Amino acid sequence: MMKNNIPYPIYFDSISEHLNAFLSEREFSKIVILTDTNTSEKCLPNLSMSIDRIANCDIIEIDAGEASKNIDICTGIWSMMNDFHMDRHSLLVNLGGGMVCDIGGFAASTYMRGISFIHIPTSLLAMVDASIGGKNAVDLNSLKNMIGTFAEPEAVFIAPEFLDTLPERERLSGYAEILKHGLICDAAYWETALGHMGMGNKAMLPIIERSVGIKSRIVAGDPEEAGPRKLLNFGHTVGHAIESFSLSNDANPLLHGEAIAIGMICEAYLSFKKNKLPETQLHRITMTLLDHYPVYAFGEEDFDSLIGLMR
Repeated sequence: MMKNNIPYPIYFDSISEHLNAFLSEREFSKIVILTDTNTSEKCLPNLSMSIDRIANCDIIEIDAGEASKNIDICTGIWSMMNDFHMDRHSLLVNLGGGMVCDIGGFAASTYMRGISFIHIPTSLLAMVDASIGGKNAVDLNSLKNMIGTFAEPEAVFIAPEFLDTLPERERLSGYAEILKHGLICDAAYWETALGHMGMGNKAMLPIIERSVGIKSRIVAGDPEEAGPRKLLNFGHTVGHAIESFSLSNDANPLLHGEAIAIGMICEAYLSFKKNKLPETQLHRITMTLLDHYPVYAFGEEDFDSLIGLMR
């Protein structure tokens, strides 16, 4: 278990044991699980078999993918929470990737002015980023995370075995946030993380724990992003704009981590231009990210749109 001065526990591995203990120690009037079409099929059955109080819970299932992270889908979630007679003493279990954690935290933190929720992240991105830090949001049209709250989960339960359900593209998307943690905080960890990129999921637990520790420590010092927490936005000013642009224009949009990798290259270049980053390090960052993430083509005619999105 890890706390790092944040106001809730983060449990690693053996989540059936930890979650059974967590639920047995608390009296919730109702427990409802929020999941998406992917995790409902691939993750929920195993969880239901191992957690007694989960087995017969009501389920809210939404379509997988970033397109579901909007206020209309959230209205549907609120309606089902009401249909299931959830009250202020209920618990929402967010079982899924970053999208489910984001919209589930937002739905719970606004329903009846806020009810309890926990995260069980099933993607690498959610394990090292979306489930940690108390940011909850939905997109406004294609604008990322424009409507949201700061509200902490009661707990986070991280089980690396869920990574076995991920396509390689999704795994790499999550790894972009791991590499970001190294770049903003720990050069030695950046090298270690690069060395683990090709390793199997069972070897990922120390990497996940280290990334969660970095993010938790930064968040604990600045929970509502008044200053130092902005470190975690490295790659995101440009990256979110490119992600939003891709969501609006592409049949197969960029994943979050793919866009953030592009953003990190662009923002490392800006750092170099401001004489904050040596050219050798810019080259290393650029070549490393280009080795693992797709090139995304856009032209000068797109600059105004991208700058508008950045604003």
